[in-house]
Amino acid sequence: MNGARTLLATVALVQEAVCIPSPNTPTMNLETNYLGLPLSHPILPGAGPLGCDAAHARQLEDAGAPCIIMNSLFEEQIVREQRAAFAAVDEAEESFAEALSYLPEPEDYRLGPDDYLSTITQIKAAVDVPVIASVNGISPDGWREYPRLIAAAGADALEVNLYHLASDPHESAADVEARLLESVKAAREGIDIPIAVKLSPFFTSIPHFVARLEEIGVQAVVLFNRFYQPDIDIEELSTESTLRLSDPSELTLRLRWLAILHGRTNLELSLSGGVHSANDVIKGLMAGATTVQTVSGLLHHGIHHLRTLLDDFRYWLAEHEYKDLEDLRGCMSHRNAPDPEAIERGNYAMVLNSWTTG
Repeated sequence: MNGARTLLATVALVQEAVCIPSPNTPTMNLETNYLGLPLSHPILPGAGPLGCDAAHARQLEDAGAPCIIMNSLFEEQIVREQRAAFAAVDEAEESFAEALSYLPEPEDYRLGPDDYLSTITQIKAAVDVPVIASVNGISPDGWREYPRLIAAAGADALEVNLYHLASDPHESAADVEARLLESVKAAREGIDIPIAVKLSPFFTSIPHFVARLEEIGVQAVVLFNRFYQPDIDIEELSTESTLRLSDPSELTLRLRWLAILHGRTNLELSLSGGVHSANDVIKGLMAGATTVQTVSGLLHHGIHHLRTLLDDFRYWLAEHEYKDLEDLRGCMSHRNAPDPEAIERGNYAMVLNSWTTG
C-alpha cells in the first residue's frame, strides 16, 4: 500500500488549477440519469483515492464531476472491527486474536469504518453533487449493518464491488454466484438508496448473473473491477503487491460486454477501466454505457483532466452533428451494430489468421 500512498501524494503535487471551459466549447445537453440521480453529463470520476476526502471531492466538483464516487470500504475493515470488539469482551478466546492476524492492519487502509461514515457526511457538506459510497467484499455477514449506516450518513447511492477470486476447488461456479447474490441481498436489506454492483469479467455467464441481479432489485452494473495481480520476488521468495494504472488496452473487454448487455437488461450500465481520452468515452457510450468512469486517467493526468475529457467529448459530438446523447448511446451495441457477429465469435478465426511472419 506504500505505492498507493506515494501515488496519491504525487497526484496532489501535479494537480493544476481548475480548467475553466473555453467560451468556444460547444454546448449540448448531456444530462444523464444514473442510479436515479440526475447528472449533468455521463463522465464520472470512479471509485479511487481521489474520493477519500472532502478536499479532493471539492476539486473534482470544480473540475466538472457530476457526482462523487468514494473509495471503497473493505469487508476486511468491517470484519476486523467486529472481531476486535468481540475480542475485547472475551480476551481469552485466542482463536480470534489469531484470526485477526490474517487480516490487513488498520494502517493499510486510508479510512476505517467509522472514519468512512464521517467522511460521507463531510463530503456531502462540501459538495452540491450526489455522493455514491462504495463497499468491497464477498460475504453476506460482512455487509448486513454498514450499508444501513452508509445510507444514514447521507450517501445518495451505493456501489457494491464484488471483488472475488474463486480459488476453492470444492466450490462450484453456481455456489460462488449464489454466495455473491446473497451478499448483494444483504447489502440491499433495509436501505432505500439505489445500488450498483461492480463485477469482475470472470463469471461463466455474465448476462445470466446480471439478470439475477436485476431480479433482486439492483439498479445498475459496473463493468469491470480490476484485479491487481501480485508479482513474485525470486530472490526473497516473497510476493510483491504492485499498483499499475489502467491503460486503453483494457477498454476492449469492457466494450464487448457492454455491447452484448445493452438492450438485454433493464439495468443501467457503467464502464470502468481503460478510459483515458474522449475517444474512450465515446466508444463506451456507443457500446451502450449509461455512464463512463475514469480513475487512472485522473491519477495520471491530474483532476483537471476531467474537464479536458468533457470538452473534447463535446467538440466531437458537435463535429459529428450529434444532437442527443441517445443518438450515440448503444449505436454500436450487439443489437444495433452493422456486424453483430463480430462482437461475439465471428471474427475469431479471421483475427488469428491475420498474423503474418516477416
